[in-house]
Amino acid sequence: MTAIIAGFVLGLTWLQQQAQLPGPMAQGWLLATAVLLALLACLLRLRPDRQGGVWQVARLLLLCLCAILCAVLWGSWRAEQRLAEMLPTTLEGQDIALVGAIASLPQRTERGWRFDFAVEQPAALPSRISLVWYESSASADPGLPFLHVGERWQLVVRLRRPHGNLNPHGFDYAAWLLERVIGATGYVRPRAEQRRLDEDAAYPVERWREAIRARFEHTLSVSDSTTGQPELAPYAGVLIALAIGDQQAVSRSQWDVFARTGITHLVSISGLHITMLAGLAYALLSFLWRRFPLLMQHLPAQRAAVLGGLGAALGYSLLAGFAVPAQRTLYMLAVLALALWMRRNPAARTILMLALLCVLIVDPWAVMAPGFWLSFGAVALLLYVGGGRLATGHWLRVWGRAQWAMCIGMLPLLLVLFQQFSLISPLANALAIPLVSLIITPLVLLAALPGLEFLLHPAHALMTALMWLMQALADLPFSAWQQAAAPLWLIALALLGALWLLLPRGFPARWLGLLPLLALLLWMPARPGAGEVQATVLDVGQGLAVHVQTHAHDLLFDTGPAYSDEADSGNRIILPYLRAAGVATLDLLVITHADVDHSGGAASVVDGMRVVRMLSSVPFENALAALPLVQAPCAAGQSWEWDGVHFEFLHPQTTDYAAEARKSNDMSCVLRINSPGGSLLLTGDIEARTEARLLADAADRLRTDILLVPHHGSSTSSTPAFIAAVGAHTAIIPVGYRNRFRHPHPAVLERYAGMQVYRTDRDGAVTVRYSSDKAEVATARAADPRYWRP
Repeated sequence: MTAIIAGFVLGLTWLQQQAQLPGPMAQGWLLATAVLLALLACLLRLRPDRQGGVWQVARLLLLCLCAILCAVLWGSWRAEQRLAEMLPTTLEGQDIALVGAIASLPQRTERGWRFDFAVEQPAALPSRISLVWYESSASADPGLPFLHVGERWQLVVRLRRPHGNLNPHGFDYAAWLLERVIGATGYVRPRAEQRRLDEDAAYPVERWREAIRARFEHTLSVSDSTTGQPELAPYAGVLIALAIGDQQAVSRSQWDVFARTGITHLVSISGLHITMLAGLAYALLSFLWRRFPLLMQHLPAQRAAVLGGLGAALGYSLLAGFAVPAQRTLYMLAVLALALWMRRNPAARTILMLALLCVLIVDPWAVMAPGFWLSFGAVALLLYVGGGRLATGHWLRVWGRAQWAMCIGMLPLLLVLFQQFSLISPLANALAIPLVSLIITPLVLLAALPGLEFLLHPAHALMTALMWLMQALADLPFSAWQQAAAPLWLIALALLGALWLLLPRGFPARWLGLLPLLALLLWMPARPGAGEVQATVLDVGQGLAVHVQTHAHDLLFDTGPAYSDEADSGNRIILPYLRAAGVATLDLLVITHADVDHSGGAASVVDGMRVVRMLSSVPFENALAALPLVQAPCAAGQSWEWDGVHFEFLHPQTTDYAAEARKSNDMSCVLRINSPGGSLLLTGDIEARTEARLLADAADRLRTDILLVPHHGSSTSSTPAFIAAVGAHTAIIPVGYRNRFRHPHPAVLERYAGMQVYRTDRDGAVTVRYSSDKAEVATARAADPRYWRP
């Protein structure tokens, strides 16, 4: 069975890496081959003269190959169903009147509401979409209504197909939407007729969760010391997350502390919490059931306890929103409950593998989720180090062995998934696990019952004390190890090394397992050679961020947009990319101008990484001027050389800073990069006026091979004279998918006819590599194609 399920996992993992799904003919061949392999395996099983070791291995290999093919067929069929649910391209960008119900907890944002919507009419739309309802800036607008889950609405919306930013080692938002069965994203149109049709019409479990959230927010509200307005207590969001899985109110700074201390699994509804509650319900019901002989006559206590434990796990999973991590634990407990009900004593490995199969049958995309590998990997590691021992030993030794296994065994997975590993995780978990799992979580769950909300106050006090300790640990300079993204072969060697190192004591040469682990920790990606340069135009949506790297230096040209008070392209895109690329220090940060789509992530970058110096054109009164690092204005004539690569600013002039009325776009820093292999011109948001000035002041230095198109290809830039003077053979347009400005303008695109044009909304991140003898341009979409990307 293990070989069959392992093959199923391999098949689905392979399928989710493909650029296209198998066609009907290919699926027919796969099905025929799978049937043939299954028949051959059965024949080997029936032949008594072929039951030896070699034939047994051959039969297992045939079954594993059959499982791989079955997984590909199953995953393809499910994927075709999901892709058929996506919004038709012809409906993108149109105003559509629809009727449906709010299908998820509405999340309040700085600008409005965000929620999932179950579409009832028209039938041509996906059955489930994700919407944002923004507050209108119109003075006559009465304001947003207060939304509740289950309400039926008639809305006028504008939709687009699932699409996400595409960057090396970045989060795949389109895949996440596919797994959640979201066929389109969009927003409610302002000043259109929106009408509530019915209240509390559906989704009773979600309404139950919303009621609990409302009671928690009311109980944990405090008055702001300056404004006097009510606001949530500092760790109210963590308690809400523990109760119902809603993590909206958990701040970015709190997530950073959890990640640096390695206790993220404790502050969300994890398998540990569900298992603990199921075990508690099992023990309590078993104890009570045995006190009533009449009940025992109808149903044995063990079976009653099994039902009670599984029911508690199901209830908690539903309360948590039935998220994928909760589903994994529930399926595992269901397999165990079925075995106990049938009076079987299955091996722990059997339970784990059957739960794994259940998860993948229900959700073939689970193999793309980090939590899938972390949760099943953690359980498998515990079985690996704890199984087959003659004696368990003292509980403290057992606990220490488990912590050692988690620390060593999960290290490769954490580094490949997050490029970060908490060095203080064993100590932090030793302090946090008893407090969160045994005290805070039970208090929170009891507080979910009406009338017991007062228990939230001691729970919050305990969480405050715990967070004080965790913050102190997170502030230690050695609290977390940052690691560049390593190649797959090195990750595989490190996993094998970890398993070798965790073999039982007395096994010879266990220390050899340290070698691939050390190789993983010391690995660094190759940098450009002397005289070479690499520039990556990141896909940050409607904005700009360019990472420029030479042999020993790193420069960041703009930092993309801000999305909200908690999220911006700095902490969502740029920092993860830089860490995965092995960048620990930025030698220079350039902020071309003050517009938020170019400077929105600057504070996050400075806070999350060492930055030596910043050059910008932002005015002194801008908040960026207060960032704690050496700053100076960028100005034409500034130049320097790094590792044989020449950098020079062409704009703005020093006198421009003294002008009383100046347009932000026209103050953009313009940087020319010249290497022996070629040149690159980074233009920011300059418009026609600045382009004319560059033609007058620096025409002899505008000539370049690759041009970053000014102002995202707007109609106010890219004049024919400027394009002719630059003479580039390649143009890169940093632009957001179906952005509201409709950049790039069709007339501007015509001016770049004859050039090789790349667009970040279509191609993802674009990387330019200049070596000593050639130039290469690569895109994230071409490097990593997947079947669900539009």
